[in-house]
Amino acid sequence: MSARITIPNTDLSVYPLCLGGNVFGWTADKAQSFEVLDAHKELGGNFIDTADVYSEWAPGNRGGESETIIGEWMRATGSRDKTVIATKVAKLSTRPGLSRANIIAACDDSLRRLQTDHIDLYYAHEDDQNTPLEETLSAFDDLIQAGKVRFLGASQHTGERLREALAVSEANGLARYAVLQNEYNLMERTEFEAISEPALTATGLSALPFYSLARGFLSGKYQPGVQVESVRAGGVEGYKNERGWAVLATLADIAEETNSTHSAVALAWLRAQSVVSAPIASARTVEQLREIMPLVQLTTQQVARLTAASN
Repeated sequence: MSARITIPNTDLSVYPLCLGGNVFGWTADKAQSFEVLDAHKELGGNFIDTADVYSEWAPGNRGGESETIIGEWMRATGSRDKTVIATKVAKLSTRPGLSRANIIAACDDSLRRLQTDHIDLYYAHEDDQNTPLEETLSAFDDLIQAGKVRFLGASQHTGERLREALAVSEANGLARYAVLQNEYNLMERTEFEAISEPALTATGLSALPFYSLARGFLSGKYQPGVQVESVRAGGVEGYKNERGWAVLATLADIAEETNSTHSAVALAWLRAQSVVSAPIASARTVEQLREIMPLVQLTTQQVARLTAASN
């Protein structure tokens, strides 16, 4: 598999794994984050996903910690022109929603923290039904006209709202969403395949799924009878059942066949889905990063085995 793909509807040339920045400034401090970012670059990665709200939820944090660390790393390593940066607006408690005033102000805040003059991919982090789509999209359009943003994405939007937004852009001559970032992985398929996928197929947009490893469940560290110490461990309890163990067993078999890792195989299954361009996964350590970076090419039969195990 080529080490670069172009995201459909953009000219963004990226490594086909997007590194999630939610751990930076949360479970990974600045030094650890720099180690992961350095290794990511050395392994050919160039695509990083963050948000203004990362990681407001951690004790003592106010949001913007992840963007700040990424900005400091890009400045220290001179990596900005070789890095594709995605960030988001709408969920930070001090910058909530998708009103025009909030989008403009939040973008400037993100640019300052990232120490850059433009954001490559700017997401509406969640749907804001209290603000007219015309207002939201005209604000995004103005940011593109000003050179502050290159392309737009929608996150946590239903297929119906995505289509509605695209229709508003079309009717008003405004910039349009190019990608959708919703949850999708081997354990969480129903909603995406029933609602998101048909909208993406109909509109020609692609997905950059989050929680690609099902909160770490698909990394292989969870096994029957094994106690895992992790801040995310509580989020995978619902996967510890016959179906979940069957998926992990199939991942293990295919990881052995491909001389790879559980994580790399789970991400390869996502890439094999027609509407997915690049899955998103995070790494707190360089060891975890090395498990997600390999680009495994699965056979049709291997994809089918994983699909069957997760049905």
